[in-house]
Amino acid sequence: MRVPRVACVGAGYWGANLVRTFHALGALHRVVEVDETLRQGLALRYPAATVTGDLLDALTDPAVDAVAIATPAATHADVVRRALRAGKDVFVEKPLCLSAAEGEELVRLAEAEGRILMVGHLLHYHPAIRRLKQLVAEGELGRIQYITAERVSLGRFRREESVLWSLGPHDVSVVLWLMGEEPVRVRGQGSAFLQPGVADVHAAALTFRGGATAYLLFSWLHPFKQQRLTVVGDRCMAVFTDTEPEYKLLLFPSGADWQDGRPVPRKGEPVPVAYDTEEPLLAECRHFLECVEARRTPETDGREALAVLRVLEACQPGPQIRFPDAFVHESSYVDEDVDIGPGTTVWHFSHILRGSSIGPGCRIGQNVVIGPNVRVGAGVKVQNNVSVYEGVELEDDVFCGPSVVFTNVHNPRSHTPRMHAMRRTLVRRGATLGANATIVCGVTIGEHAFVGAGAVVTRDVPDHALVLGNPARVAGWVCRCGSRIAFSEGAVTGRCTACGQAYRLVEGRVVRG
Repeated sequence: MRVPRVACVGAGYWGANLVRTFHALGALHRVVEVDETLRQGLALRYPAATVTGDLLDALTDPAVDAVAIATPAATHADVVRRALRAGKDVFVEKPLCLSAAEGEELVRLAEAEGRILMVGHLLHYHPAIRRLKQLVAEGELGRIQYITAERVSLGRFRREESVLWSLGPHDVSVVLWLMGEEPVRVRGQGSAFLQPGVADVHAAALTFRGGATAYLLFSWLHPFKQQRLTVVGDRCMAVFTDTEPEYKLLLFPSGADWQDGRPVPRKGEPVPVAYDTEEPLLAECRHFLECVEARRTPETDGREALAVLRVLEACQPGPQIRFPDAFVHESSYVDEDVDIGPGTTVWHFSHILRGSSIGPGCRIGQNVVIGPNVRVGAGVKVQNNVSVYEGVELEDDVFCGPSVVFTNVHNPRSHTPRMHAMRRTLVRRGATLGANATIVCGVTIGEHAFVGAGAVVTRDVPDHALVLGNPARVAGWVCRCGSRIAFSEGAVTGRCTACGQAYRLVEGRVVRG
């Protein structure tokens, strides 16, 4: 198999390691380095490679199959873009670039050009981390409860990007890999003590579906160097310490047991975990060459890097809410233990309280309150100024018009707590609640029922019923499409006036067919 020929762009602090490794793999063809002193040393050390200070030389060289980029992070986007447009496969050190929007553009460009795009998230290729991933996948740790990651040291201070963007990609990438998903909520806070606007300490919390949380700490203003990742499961715990000379991965059979209704600690001695000893950078560079040769998608491809960029952006100071494939307006607030499905939008000044679940494809309007502990199905539309309180459930495809009112206690008093007396309200699939309707608690509104504007519902509403007035009474019947069902006087069969669907009256209820 022919080894792809690589041009390494940037041979400084970390780039020198890429030059060394691609040379060891027999792939080094060119080196591009702007520092003349470094170029002289590289030419002596790697006489078989062409050393130049001009990127264009490498991009226009037909013998170069791929480009490995280790320039400052602020230049990544431009160099990656130029390399892809020159028809070269690309390996770029982390981060892919410094914004998710620019990352999306680079990923689309690589796909349009049919080029390999791989990002240097090195820990993916560390044999101890790969073994840890295997332990998690096999359920050895049980259900993951939380992860902590510390990456701290004294120096190297950067001026081009903050500590979050310099050190964060490593651990964010690994956490997303271990969890197998993006977080639903991200909060972060950074502090700049040395250089205005460049944070040298940053902490972040990532919350995932099901409640698992990752706590991350990055600093280059710390008295000692520490690179540690701890994964706590409900069966046992694992600790990866990259700064340890041996026993980098330990398994602790520790946790909590329950006795007499109380949690008690279960402590166990750490057990070293065996793993391969291949150098991570060698494995990473070999993987890139194999992907170039076989035209195979790398493990840490552009899409994986894009997920990391989205999390890094959300870690910027101030609370930001992130739900994969959902939209939450920045003026709205979503509590910690909330699930929002893909395709759902939550608009201005709304609040989704703890324990609530909103299905996919929903539209939540302005000034809406949902929760706590409320379930909203798929495809639901809740218009402006609606509060869906605990005890209310909306099934799939329910429509709540503007200013619909739900109650959850039948006889409320300000001075007498009555939350223990909540009555359940269920709005069944496909029902419509007109503007300003009031739904008194303890009722069920049937499938595809239609509650007219301003109606006050005090009792159960049958399937397909049209109810009007105060108190609401059955005034006709509606099809699932929303139009009236026409029944002849005294007849038990009828049809929708719009779509022609046939219905029957059976003991005062409407059924299809």
